[in-house]
Amino acid sequence: MSSPAPDATCRCGLGALLALGLILGPEPATARLVQAELARVALAPPPGARVPLDLAVTDARTGQPTTLGQALGGRAALLLPVDYTCGNVCDPMVSMSAEALGATGLPAEDYALVLVGIDPRDDPAAARRMLAETLGDRDASLRPRALVASDTALARLRGALGYTAVYDAGTDSFAHPAAAVLLAADGRVAQVLSPLALTGRDLRLALTEAGEGRVGNLADRLTLLCYGYDAARGVYTPLIQRILTVAGIVTILAIALLIAGLTRLARRPPA
Repeated sequence: MSSPAPDATCRCGLGALLALGLILGPEPATARLVQAELARVALAPPPGARVPLDLAVTDARTGQPTTLGQALGGRAALLLPVDYTCGNVCDPMVSMSAEALGATGLPAEDYALVLVGIDPRDDPAAARRMLAETLGDRDASLRPRALVASDTALARLRGALGYTAVYDAGTDSFAHPAAAVLLAADGRVAQVLSPLALTGRDLRLALTEAGEGRVGNLADRLTLLCYGYDAARGVYTPLIQRILTVAGIVTILAIALLIAGLTRLARRPPA
């Protein structure tokens, strides 16, 4: 079952540097999109939603034409609509999804990780760069399929998924749902998930159910946004402030414990 996510906007990045940067205080950015435009951004699959398996796309690895169905390969799949040149949360979406998939314990051949670029201007090289930067060594084990598509093909996919993104010409970026779509092998939408909150255990169950053809409740509207700053205020939203602040505190505590442990070892008398 999909879970509703709070409206939020965030700048990409995880870990100590971003969290500490937030604590020190980010510089405000100029607001571009207004709240009414951001309110349109969501992923709300219609009843019986199914992606078009014959959708014409290009495989970013090979540069060869293929179809979405061939990319799925008859397997349950985690589909990530991303902006390959995104400066917000797309990179963490890919990285955390890959981490959760690795933690499922399922053989890689039992599922597919498929990325689809939402910006038709992005070429295969941009997709390959994102994979290299976000996955590193995990790329070889997961072998995700990164796809690019024409504007016509993307319009068809967006219609099938109930997916709405808004382009911001001022920043040359998209406000779009930070979402993962779990697909059954036949292309049916089984669940809508937040890739920033996936766990290996939950994802294993979801993939298993999708592999068996089960479909969850698709009535919820996912509205977690991937967009640099809150357009109404030009600052980080309180939710993201809390998330990154907690991440920074946890990182600092971990470093402090490590230093304390090393100091204790150094003070031990030699045997």
